[in-house]
Amino acid sequence: MPSQKPSPSQPSAVALGGLDITFHLDGGQRYKAVTGIDLAVSASEFVSVVGPTGCGKSTLLNAAAGLLTPSAGTVSIFGKPLSGLNRRAGYLFQADALMPWKTALDNVKVALEPMGVSDAEADRRAREWLARVGLRAFVDRYPHMLSGGQRKRVALAQMLIRDPEILLMDEPFGPLDAQTRQIMGNLLLDLWSKDRKALIFVTHDLEEAIALSDRVVVMSAGPAASIVADYRVPLPRPRDIAEIRLEKAFHEIHRDIWASLRVEVQKAYAMGEGKDLVENKELVEGATS
Repeated sequence: MPSQKPSPSQPSAVALGGLDITFHLDGGQRYKAVTGIDLAVSASEFVSVVGPTGCGKSTLLNAAAGLLTPSAGTVSIFGKPLSGLNRRAGYLFQADALMPWKTALDNVKVALEPMGVSDAEADRRAREWLARVGLRAFVDRYPHMLSGGQRKRVALAQMLIRDPEILLMDEPFGPLDAQTRQIMGNLLLDLWSKDRKALIFVTHDLEEAIALSDRVVVMSAGPAASIVADYRVPLPRPRDIAEIRLEKAFHEIHRDIWASLRVEVQKAYAMGEGKDLVENKELVEGATS
């Protein structure tokens, strides 16, 4: 069902208003990535953003993180205009950002260095977070000694140890196999449910988006992509990623969202955006047929 906007009585954790972002290319050319974006995420809301490849999903995250300056429109964080980096947010990227010469423990500890935390306290807190993500026995391992899922757990602990008020995640589980993605999804839900921070989650996987989120936002094909649909996910919490996908209500909301997303995927494919979009379409349809 279409989503209702967050209550105006409380400032949204993230609010994008009339957002346009244009990139300046070589030769004086310009590329408008997104246009007219209006998106509000409340302080305890889990919102996923889906859309065809190249539609600007990551661009929205970068604007919310303060990594990009909008060409037009506003970015507000808890009711205040964002200027510079969003220091109230943590960002988890798709690619590993761990330092290969540091152990899992030191990779998590490094996130506390700018905060002036003592080494002893940083060590204690890093060990605690590694235990919370199921890596108590791997604190002394280097990244090359860890599996893909384990490296993602280290990166998750590295982000969460700073206790950010907003979580930004750009396809964090994309490179993982399906089984590990489910495990990581359940871990994320478990950690998020403890204090329910505002979370914007970019993914190409519609099933993943529905299983995790309170809302799923659909973006149009680019260039000049915009938000074309915003759905509330009427599934109770707590959730198990594998079990929730068997529910009738899950398939109903999947059908509704895919009806909007499919149009944009087909537009992107018609513009020659790539074979992976067709494969994604076939995978999603096959999962619900």
